[in-house]
Amino acid sequence: MGNLLRRVRISVSVSAALALLVGLCLTALLFASVRRIESQARTRAFQQDASLRINAVSDGLADAIEQLMVVNQLFNTVGVISREQFHAFTAPLLARYPELHGLSFQRLVSDAERPAYEAAMRRREPGFAITEYVDERQRPAPRRASYNVVEYIEPAEGNSAALGLDTAALLTYDDARSRSRRNGRATATGLLSLVQQRGFHTGFLVLAPVYQRQAPQASTYQRERAVIGETAAVFRVDHLIHTLLGRASLLDRPGMSINIYAAASAEPAQLAFSNGKAPHPPEHGGARALLPAWLVYDHPPPVGAVFHVAGEPWFIEVTQEPRSFVESHAGSWYALLGGILSSLLAAAYIYSLVSRHSTIERVAGERTAALQFANLRLSEDLALRKRTEKALRLREKVIEVSANAVIICNAEGPDYAVEYVNPAFEAITGYSAAEVIGKSLKSMQGAGHDQQNIDEISAALREQREGHAVLRNYRKDGSGYWNDLFIAPVRDDAGLISHFVVAQYDISAVMRFEAELQYQAGHDALTGLANRHLLNDRLSGAIADAARAGTGLWVVFVDLDRFKFVNDTLGHEAGDAMLRVLGERLKSAVGEADTVARMGGDEFVVVLPGDPGNGAGLRVLQRITEVIAEPLLIQAHEFFVTCSLGVAVYPEDGATAETLTKHADIAMYRAKELGRNNYQFYCPAMNARTLERLRIEADLRHALERNELVLHYQPQVDVLSGAIVGMEALLRWEHPVLGVVSPLSFIGLAEEMGLIIPIGAWVIRTACLQNMAWQKAGLGKLRMAVNLSARQFTGKDLLQSVADALEESGLAARYLELELTESMVMNDVDSAITILRRLKELGVHIAIDDFGTGYSSLSYLRRFPIDVLKIDQSFVADIALGADGAAIVVSIISLAHSLRLKVIAEGVETAEQLAFLREHGCDEVQGYFFSRPVGALEFEHLVAQGRCAMA
Repeated sequence: MGNLLRRVRISVSVSAALALLVGLCLTALLFASVRRIESQARTRAFQQDASLRINAVSDGLADAIEQLMVVNQLFNTVGVISREQFHAFTAPLLARYPELHGLSFQRLVSDAERPAYEAAMRRREPGFAITEYVDERQRPAPRRASYNVVEYIEPAEGNSAALGLDTAALLTYDDARSRSRRNGRATATGLLSLVQQRGFHTGFLVLAPVYQRQAPQASTYQRERAVIGETAAVFRVDHLIHTLLGRASLLDRPGMSINIYAAASAEPAQLAFSNGKAPHPPEHGGARALLPAWLVYDHPPPVGAVFHVAGEPWFIEVTQEPRSFVESHAGSWYALLGGILSSLLAAAYIYSLVSRHSTIERVAGERTAALQFANLRLSEDLALRKRTEKALRLREKVIEVSANAVIICNAEGPDYAVEYVNPAFEAITGYSAAEVIGKSLKSMQGAGHDQQNIDEISAALREQREGHAVLRNYRKDGSGYWNDLFIAPVRDDAGLISHFVVAQYDISAVMRFEAELQYQAGHDALTGLANRHLLNDRLSGAIADAARAGTGLWVVFVDLDRFKFVNDTLGHEAGDAMLRVLGERLKSAVGEADTVARMGGDEFVVVLPGDPGNGAGLRVLQRITEVIAEPLLIQAHEFFVTCSLGVAVYPEDGATAETLTKHADIAMYRAKELGRNNYQFYCPAMNARTLERLRIEADLRHALERNELVLHYQPQVDVLSGAIVGMEALLRWEHPVLGVVSPLSFIGLAEEMGLIIPIGAWVIRTACLQNMAWQKAGLGKLRMAVNLSARQFTGKDLLQSVADALEESGLAARYLELELTESMVMNDVDSAITILRRLKELGVHIAIDDFGTGYSSLSYLRRFPIDVLKIDQSFVADIALGADGAAIVVSIISLAHSLRLKVIAEGVETAEQLAFLREHGCDEVQGYFFSRPVGALEFEHLVAQGRCAMA
C-alpha cells in the first residue's frame, strides 16, 4: 500500500510539473505573440506621429515661404513700392506669421548709381550707407561693380542692423541668388549666420527676384537683364520650426527626438533643428542577447523624409527612445503575469485534484484563451481611442489657428443660431464670440442691396445643401470687406443634418487689385486719360447713340508739334511732364460728356458727341489750339508748343470707330503738311495721298535689303591747280517704279521712320569701301566727304559705326570727312563738342556744311574741333548779284583762314564765280561748273583725267 501511495505521489508531482511546464510554455508563446502585436502597433503609432511632425514642418515652411511670394508678386505686378507701402503690406503678414523673422526688399545698385542712391536714402534715413558684414562686424562696403542693398526691412525693430547691408558681399547668397534670377522662382540659401543674431547657422533666407515691369522674361538672359532687385524672407530656423511644431502641440514628447538638416541627408554640419535627446540603443547582455529586441523593448526604427524648402532639399529624422515593455504597462505584461498565475493554479489544482485534472486543464485552457482575447481587444480599443482623440484635437487646433473665419450654426431654421466662431472670425469682423454666439446667422449677412448673391446662401440653408457666394459684409466698425463664403451641412451619427459649417475667406485685397487692374486696362498710365481700348469702347457707344438719335459726332486727332525736340533736348522725364500737363489742358478744353484719350507718344484723340457741327465743335477746336499754345515751364525752361488737328465727322467720314480714327489721323497729317498749328477736316483725297506715302514708306523700308540705294559722287577741286582732291558722296534711291528719287523726297521720311541710322551707317561704310577701292586701283588718295543727319549725329552708335567702316575698308581715317550743318552742332553745344572730339580722336576730318545759313557763334566756333568750312551755295550764287553777297563770301573766307580752317565753296556754276573765289583765296570748290554728282564708274573717268577744266 505504501509503495502504491508513493507511486501516486510521484505521478501527481510529475503531472503538476508537466502541467506547470506546459502552462509556462503557453504563457511564453502568448507573451511573445502579444509583444509582437504590441511592437508592431507602437511602430505604426510612432510612424503616424512622425508623419504628423514631418507634415507640420514641411507644410509650415511652405506656407511661410508663400508669404514672401505674396510680397514678391506685389513688386512684380505694381512695381517698386514705397517704404510706407511696404510696411503697410507686410505688417499684417508678420503679425499673422510670427515665425517670419523679417521681410526685406534688396535693390540692385550699380557702382555708378551708388552716390546718388546713398544721398537719396540719407534723406529718409540719416547716416545711411551701403555696408558689408565681415568677421561679425559691419563696415562700409568697398567699391565694386554692383551691390544688392537691403532697402526695406520689416519689422524694423531688431532688424535695423541689416538696413543698407550689401548682400552681394555674402558668398553664402551667391548660389541661391544666381539660381533664383535664372529660373525666376524663389530659392533658399543654406544655413548661415544672420546679421541680427550672433553665432553660426542660426537661420536661412529665401530669395525671390523682382523684375522690371513689362520687361521680357522668356529666357534666362532676359530675366538676368530685367532683374532690379529681390525680395527676401529671413527665418530663424530654431524659432520657426519650434513655432510650427509647438503650434500643433507636437513638441517635447517624452522619449522622442526630432532632428532637421538643411541637406538631403543627415549631415551633422547642416543640423538646423533638434528637439529631444538622441536615443541610445538598448544594451543586451547575458541571456537577453539571445532574445529579439522587440520582445523586451519598444524601439521602432527612425522615420526620415526629404522635403524641399524653396527648391532646396531638407531632411527630417524622427527617432524614439527604447522603452521596456514593463515601463509601458503593456497588455503583454498582464498576459505574462496572468499566464504564470494560471499555470501555478493549474499545477496546484492538478497536484490537489488529480482526479479532476482533465477538467482543470480544460478550464485553464478556456480561461487562457479568453484572457488572450480580452488582452488583444483591450489593446486595440486603447489604440483606437487614442488615435480618435488625437485626430479630434488636431482638427480643433486647425480650426483655431486657421487664417479664415469659421462659423458653426445649428440647422434649425429660420434663425440658424450661431454656436461657434473661431479667432479668425473675431479678427476679420471685429465681433467677439460672445457677441455673436446665439444670434441668427442671417443677422450677420448685412444689407440686402449689397448682397447680390445672398439668395444662393439662403437657398443652400433652406435646401440643406452646400452653397458658395461672393459677398460684401461689414465689420463692427462699419467698414466693408469682401469675402468668399462657403457653406456645407454636417450630419450626426444618425445621418441627419444637425449643423452647418460656414467658411469665410477675406478677399478684399484681391477685389481691390482686380479693380485697379480694370482701371489700368482702360486708362493711360502716364496721363490718366482713357487709353486706346477704352476710347474704342466709348467711341463705339457714342456712334450707337448718334445713330439712334440721328445726330453726328466729331473725332479729333491731336498731334503735338515739335514734341520730339523736348524729348531730345531735356530727356524723356521732361517729355512725360509735358504730356501730363497737356493732357490736363485738353480735358479742360472740352466738356464733361466729351472723351479725351491718349493713343501713345504725343498723339491724343478727342470725341465730341452731341452734333458738334452747329458751331460748338469749331469753338472746341479753337480752345484746344489755344490751351496747347499757352507757355509751358519744364525744368526751368519755357516752351511754346503747338498742335495739328485732324477731324473726321460721323456719319460722313465713316460709321465705325476704327474708320473715323484712321480718317482723323489722315486729316491730322494733312494739317502738318500745311505748316502745322492748324486743323483740317478729312476729305477722300487725303486718303489717296496717305496711301501713296504709305507705299513709299513700305518701299523705303526694303530699299537697303533690295540694294536700291546708291551713291553718286561730286568732285571737289583745288582752286589753284584744278586737281581733284576729294569728292562728296550723295545718296540716291533708284526706285524700280519711280526711277531715281531725290534725297529731298525721302531723307525726311527716313528721319521720321527711324531708318536714317541704318541708312547713314550704310552710306559711311559704302563710301569708305569705294574710296579704298579707288586707292588700290591707283586713282590717288582722295578725301571722301559724307553728310551726317541730325539723328545720326546724336545717335549712340555713331562712333562705333565710323570705326567699323574704317576697320572693314582699311581706309586711313584722314581720307574720311564728315559734314555737319550749323544747326546740328548748335542745338546742344557741349554735347556736340564732346562728340566732335571723339570723332577727331579717330582721325577723321570734320566740316561745317552750309556755313552762314545758321546761327553759329564765333566763340563756339573756336571751340569746335573742325577742319573745313563749306560756303553755302546761296552765298556763292549772290556773288554776281551785288556787293553784299560778295562781301559775305569774302568775310567767311577771311574768318576761316583766321581760324586756320580750309574753305570749300559749294554750288559753283560759272567762270565768274570761280574767278572771284580764286581771287579771294578760297581753297577748294565744287559745283555743276565742274561736274554734276555722277556714278562711281563715271567718277573714275573724271579722276583718270587728272584735273577738271578750269576757266
